[in-house]
Amino acid sequence: MLLKTEHSRDIPVTIQAPQANIAENTDDIFADSSEQLTDEGIAGADDGSDSSTAVAQVPHTYIVSSGDSLSSILTQFGIDSSDIATIANQNKDLRNLKIGQPISWKLDDDGLLQELSWGVSRRETRVYTRTETGFTESKEFQKGELKNSVTSGVIRGSFSNSATNAGLTSAEARAVTKALQWQIDFKKLQSGDKFSALFSREVLDGRTEQSELIGVRLRSAGKDYYAFLAEDGRYYDSKAGGLERGFMRFPTAKQFRVSSQFNPRRVNPVTGRISPHKGVDFAMPVGTPVLATGDGEVIVAKYSGAAGNFVAIRHGSQYTTRYMHLRQLLVKPGQRVKRGDRIALSGNTGRSTGPHLHYELWINQQAVNPLTAKLPRADGLTGKDKLQYLTKVKEVMPQLTFND
Repeated sequence: MLLKTEHSRDIPVTIQAPQANIAENTDDIFADSSEQLTDEGIAGADDGSDSSTAVAQVPHTYIVSSGDSLSSILTQFGIDSSDIATIANQNKDLRNLKIGQPISWKLDDDGLLQELSWGVSRRETRVYTRTETGFTESKEFQKGELKNSVTSGVIRGSFSNSATNAGLTSAEARAVTKALQWQIDFKKLQSGDKFSALFSREVLDGRTEQSELIGVRLRSAGKDYYAFLAEDGRYYDSKAGGLERGFMRFPTAKQFRVSSQFNPRRVNPVTGRISPHKGVDFAMPVGTPVLATGDGEVIVAKYSGAAGNFVAIRHGSQYTTRYMHLRQLLVKPGQRVKRGDRIALSGNTGRSTGPHLHYELWINQQAVNPLTAKLPRADGLTGKDKLQYLTKVKEVMPQLTFND
């Protein structure tokens, strides 16, 4: 197929490239897709100038729209097909153009591509510059202005709805619940409870790019709960005490339905004998990521009869966790893991009546109920770190006021 433009010769179109990703559309765009190049950039008004030099002199900018690919965009403007192939093959990310992203380029006096700029987001621009061997990539990041602001609100219904009604984003509301999750059950908040949160927000072109929770105060049933961000990226209470637990309560990112409770005196319905159920069963689809609930060392990762594929992790000298009926093991014995690491995919192996995860927590060689056991708390700050943190608390705490 030959493509003609007023500013270009006949060009064989032989390059095939992925189209702009519609499904991955983001809000992080520069302009509406309707803001296409004006007619003068395509047809060119008859101004008496030579068309071959006009191409090199006119700066080109194009907004990616549905169905576009790098090849289709550059080809219609007469860019040499070999240059298109070179830049696309050397920089695979250019296959992932998204609707609304700007593409601009510069040509030399001979109409050859010298530089291409891709606006990945409002924060990031990638520039591809011609060299002797092709095109090299460089990244440019635009920083916004940091602004601190306090948002206060009153609980009316769920915390999530109350927080967004007060002006927090959904992500900011989740940051508050995550910081205070070990101190209070958000499902038990009452109407009239209050909260106040200080966020540091990065603002770029009038829009918030990202935010970070600096401090939060929540009053429930007349009691105040606090969490403040320390230099290590963790949250502590007003006295620098640790808030996070050494273990996660659940071995999955999402909480699933409990299909069988912990029961040390369960009676086998067939034999009539006591057959303890030493853990908790969570009903979940096969292939659900299973997470280590605490830092530790993998001591077992194998197939074992009724347990099917299972993993056991030792957490210090007192604690052990076990995960059974797995479809796929992602760790090996002797491997160190961190809390939240993926260790397996859930399954239906071994003696199992359906897809589920059997999870056990052992303390001092005794199986305990993982849903109710008292979990160890992370250590608090000490020394200079504590002094520095408390200085910050004195600065932030007076700002966390409630709206009367």
